[in-house]
Amino acid sequence: MSLENIRLSQPAKDQLVKLKRLTGVKNWNTLCRWALALSLQDPSPPLVRDINTDSNVEMTWKTFAGLYGDIYLALLKHRCLADGQEPTDVNLSHTLTVHIHRGIGHLAGRKNLKNIGDLISLSLHT
Repeated sequence: MSLENIRLSQPAKDQLVKLKRLTGVKNWNTLCRWALALSLQDPSPPLVRDINTDSNVEMTWKTFAGLYGDIYLALLKHRCLADGQEPTDVNLSHTLTVHIHRGIGHLAGRKNLKNIGDLISLSLHT
């Protein structure tokens, strides 16, 4: 596992397809960024620890993080340390994967998420 390539599970892909349709956001990486941010603000550890990354959704770290790669990396390192983990490549990659998946699940489970405005409103009021 490494930060170079990020892969998602089939259930996460299915949820992202739904989220793309609802919000009008066209890119996986954009929704995954929202999902990561949503999950990281929850101080509890994600319940799911092992994720089968079996879908065909894969992106590079550069595609995922874009211009803000240093910020996302710092957030992941901070979360690893807050969770009592050494910020090794393996731990950073695992933290990224479980938090993206938890965030996607939270976004997909929101009944009031019907468009991009709801997504923006969620980020302002959470």
